[in-house]
Amino acid sequence: MVAVGTIIWLSSELMFFAALFAAYFTIRSVSPDLWSQNTEMLNVPFALANTTILVLSSLTCQLGVFAAERGQVGRSGKLLQFRKWGLREWFILTYLMGAVFVAGQAVEYVELVAEGVTMSASAYGSVFYLSTGFHGIHVAGGLLAFLLVLGRTYLARKFTHEQAVSAIVVSYYWHFVDVVWIGLFATIYLIQ
Repeated sequence: MVAVGTIIWLSSELMFFAALFAAYFTIRSVSPDLWSQNTEMLNVPFALANTTILVLSSLTCQLGVFAAERGQVGRSGKLLQFRKWGLREWFILTYLMGAVFVAGQAVEYVELVAEGVTMSASAYGSVFYLSTGFHGIHVAGGLLAFLLVLGRTYLARKFTHEQAVSAIVVSYYWHFVDVVWIGLFATIYLIQ
């Protein structure tokens, strides 16, 4: 039931992001000159590297889910023996990659503000910061969820099916956040 509820909730989140995409394309169609002026200030190679980190974090998250489904909470070998990693190691790595992504977004915001691209400066700035900012808030929510799952694994005496389900549900959310970012990245950085 938890997984089904999560999928339904993610459907509502999808509608929220669909509205942001609609706003982006609507404002873009009305102000094409504004778009060409502002999109040339985007650091596409940096954003691509940041996107790659986030997309790869979906892989590490899923590897953590596979470990949870096997009932393997912690690693069974040495730290650098990745094939023997458990849920904790994969989720910690996923958390770190997500944190690097958020930090990368913050760096990009600082650079764009220095260039004069702010939320109040233009419709482009408003739509850019709303879209990427709400996505960043969702990533931060996912990072919090990883901490909660990890905390449960350290506090529990025994790893149960319920803990595995919570890891799976967090992975649904994380994959959703990644897919939304791929759409945002393509829309904002590639379709200029």
